[in-house]
Amino acid sequence: MYSGRLVFSQVMDFMPINDFHRCVDRYHGNYKVQNFSCLDQFRCMAFAQLTFRESLRDIEVCLRSIRSKLYHMGIRSTIARNTLANANRNRDWRIYADVAQILINIARRLYQNEKFGIELKETVYALDSTTIDLCLSLFPWAQFRKYNGAVKMHTLLDLRGNIPSMIWITDGKVHDLNILDELIPEPGAFYIMDRAYIDFLRLHNLHLCSAFFVTRAKKNLQYRRIYSQPIDKATGLRCDQIIRLTGPKSSQYYPEKLRRISFFDIDTSIRYTFLTNNFSLPALIITILYKNRWQIELFFKWIKQHLRIKKFYGYSMNAVKTQLCIAISVYVLVSILKKRLKLEASLYTILQILSVNLFEKAPLLQVLTEFYYRDINPHCDNQLPLFDL
Repeated sequence: MYSGRLVFSQVMDFMPINDFHRCVDRYHGNYKVQNFSCLDQFRCMAFAQLTFRESLRDIEVCLRSIRSKLYHMGIRSTIARNTLANANRNRDWRIYADVAQILINIARRLYQNEKFGIELKETVYALDSTTIDLCLSLFPWAQFRKYNGAVKMHTLLDLRGNIPSMIWITDGKVHDLNILDELIPEPGAFYIMDRAYIDFLRLHNLHLCSAFFVTRAKKNLQYRRIYSQPIDKATGLRCDQIIRLTGPKSSQYYPEKLRRISFFDIDTSIRYTFLTNNFSLPALIITILYKNRWQIELFFKWIKQHLRIKKFYGYSMNAVKTQLCIAISVYVLVSILKKRLKLEASLYTILQILSVNLFEKAPLLQVLTEFYYRDINPHCDNQLPLFDL
């Protein structure tokens, strides 16, 4: 019989503990803290994410019911709802944002050779945001519309492995365009964006940094065609043009040439028009690149369904951002676990298995690979037939 460590402790081993403590020291997270440390807070919130807890009271009841195992989970303090609420409200959320970024850097190195459908050496990012609705009476600081509250989670997703490269959490009123000012362009990388990010001054800054962008053109785009390149209309392409902008402002903001590609989707009967500053890739590859932007929509859908980011354990801005950062950390931590253990199961399957096995004392690899401890034969020969045929 295995008498080693709890599954929860083995999962937490994938987090670089020294880097975590450096993040805590950077923002003085444990200043004047006697009992409930930042590490205890992180592990309690990670437990809540892995077991799908709904509230602080839920977390308190569950952890107090296994008080004898808390030490083996790495939690050195007594769990109290008020203590966890105060920690979420007062401790700087940037501690856990930095922890999430450290985990992201580890995961991106592990997934850097993953394939996503296109053979490209360059890094391909998808940039978009998702809105998380909040009750305005409970979250008055998050005013989005007149009667609605919300926060936005802006994400730069690396399409190799679907690992978020950067995450910015803002209130709902911040326009997506403003995130381009926070972006540090990577030379040679591709940034796939929808029409919400069309601002030719900011796109020109990307171009000056030797980065490539692919986006959809608006219908009122003012331009002049310089020349057209040959295409194969059987592939769905309708045009591949080199253009210059002619709008009074856009021509000043983006004085360089652009590439305009038109593609007709037979399945949906929709014609798409793309703009890019890359002139070397085939036109069809550009359309496929933009199609892969859908991965970020699937990422948003996945985390909303399988992580606790729609119900919050606190009402302050700091508590909301803390919970979001720890949720992303758990997502990336499970991705690291999956890669290092060379698991074939999906992230969803791994989360479901962990949720019911966190307090088992069994090797983690065994728990995540042996779904059935014995073969079950659905056809039992000893069972008599109910009716004689």
